[in-house]
Formats: sequence, structure tokens, C-alpha cells
Amino acid sequence: MDRWVGKVAVVTGASSGIGAATVKALANAGMITIGLARRVERIEELKKELPVEAAGRLHGFRCDVTKEEDILAAFAHIEKVFGGVDVLVNNAGVTRNNYGVLQANNTAALREVIDTNLMGLALCSREAFQSMKRRSVDGHIVHINSVLGHMVPAFKSFSIYPSTKYGVTALTETMRHELRLARTKIKVTSISPGLVRTEIISDPSSVEGWPILEPEDISDAILYALGTPPRVQIHELTIKPVGERV
Repeated sequence: MDRWVGKVAVVTGASSGIGAATVKALANAGMITIGLARRVERIEELKKELPVEAAGRLHGFRCDVTKEEDILAAFAHIEKVFGGVDVLVNNAGVTRNNYGVLQANNTAALREVIDTNLMGLALCSREAFQSMKRRSVDGHIVHINSVLGHMVPAFKSFSIYPSTKYGVTALTETMRHELRLARTKIKVTSISPGLVRTEIISDPSSVEGWPILEPEDISDAILYALGTPPRVQIHELTIKPVGERV
């Protein structure tokens, strides 16, 4: 991680779960870290969990990734105040499993999942890439994907969530080719966790006794991918808790 010290990292969905663990890990690793979230006040609270020096490197900015105007404002602010983006972690994600794909009157719920998990990721990646290209930076874009981006279990309905994660899997490969054809050395990585203890689990009792990962397990993986030599690209990294059923 030495080459990233003093560089700028942006993390979406940074107010809780994997995003919160990631902004703390990156700030501790010496990166200037900007957490994007709707609940930006939570990022301020995270500073209390960091050493004073690292806390000074963590900054929050209010951003709803379902709104393009919020994304454009956030990246313009980062460009103006911090000089641009070197690392982007696309973590923001939601699920609405209580709304089946075929259920009546579900349009708003389906669009929220698509706009957060897929469109928000694509637009943030676009803005980060433009920032990296302008400054000739060999940056890194990380997508927090899911094992459900590679298979769909049959034991319940996951609604449109796996479709968006399959989209992330395809986008990772599409972006790799676009970055290659643009003759850059910017990396793109998909990290696909199994079950993680985050707020996306609306009813914690429903997974009681299940093998489960902690958010820090995923932030550790992000640091691993970022820490690889310039010649190495971790394209896809699947992380499951020992004994996972899926």
C-alpha cells in the first residue's frame, strides 16, 4: 500500500457495513479518503474510531448514487478540493427482496435497486476514470459485487438483486477491455462476498447460526487487491465464510 500513501480514495455507501470498514482501513493505510453516503453524518462519527492522524484523512460528502446530479457534484468537489481520484471503491448497494420481480406495483423498488447497484456504479466509475485519465494516473476501481453475481440460489426469491450483480460482473469485464483499449494501466477488480454482517440484512434473526463474514474481511481483501504490484490485476475475488450454504 506504500504507493497509495497520500493518494485520494473515494468509497460509495460509506456510512455503514463494508463501506465504513473500508474508509477506516484506507485512512489508516495513509490515503486521503472521501466517503460518499446519504447519511454523511455517520462518516463523521467514524472518525472517533480512528487515531487522530488517520481521522484527519477521512472526509464525508453527501451523495445519493441514484441521482446523477449528486454524483457529478461529489466528483467535482473532490477534483476541486483534493485534486482528483486515484482509487474508487463502488460499495453502495441495496436489496428489496420483499418485492418480487413479478409482483404488482413494484416499479419504484426495482428501479431503486438497479439505479443504486448498477447505474450508480457505472456513473461513479465513469467520473473516476475521467479524473484518472486527465491526470495520467494508473488508478484502481474496485466493485463490491456478490456471489449472487455468479449464481442464483433456488431456495428463495432474491428479486432483481442478482440481475444487478450479474451486471456488475459483466461491467467489470467491459471496463477491463475499455481500459485496455484506452491504453491505460488503470486496474478494475470485482470482489464477490458471500453473506456479510451488514445492514442489508433487514432481519438479523433470519441468518442466526449461519456462517457469516464481517465487513473487515472484505476491507482486508480490498487492501490486498490495491497492494498488488502494477503488473498484477486481481480481476475477480470470491470470498465466502467457511461452511457457507450457497
